Amino acid sequence: MIKTAGDDFKLLVIIVEKKITRKVIKACKKAGAEGDTVIRGRGTGLHDPGSIFGVKVEREKSIILILVPDTYADSVLDAATNTAKLNEPGTGIAFMLNSKSICGVSHLLKHYS
Repeated sequence: MIKTAGDDFKLLVIIVEKKITRKVIKACKKAGAEGDTVIRGRGTGLHDPGSIFGVKVEREKSIILILVPDTYADSVLDAATNTAKLNEPGTGIAFMLNSKSICGVSHLLKHYS
C-alpha cells in the first residue's frame, strides 16, 4: 500500500568515495537514520586525478540513499557532510529530495497515517 506522506520524508542522496562509505553510514545512523541503500558507481568531476598512461582514472564511488523523516533530515545531512568533509573540493556531494508517495517502510509510516 502506498501512503502519501506530504513533505514529511526526505530522501538523502550522498555520493562519496567508496573507501569512506561505512564511516559515513555509521555517522548518519548515529544522527537518526534507520537504514540505507548503497549503489556502487564510478564518477568524474572537476577535481579528478586525470589519466595514467593514457587511461582515464575514474574513482569508485558509493551512492548512499537514505529515507528519513523530515525531523531528522538536516542532522543526518550534517553528519554526512562533516564525516565525508563535503565542504572540501573533490570529496563528494549530498542533497535532499522531497518524498511524497512511499511504500515499504511501514515502521516509519505508522506515525504519518
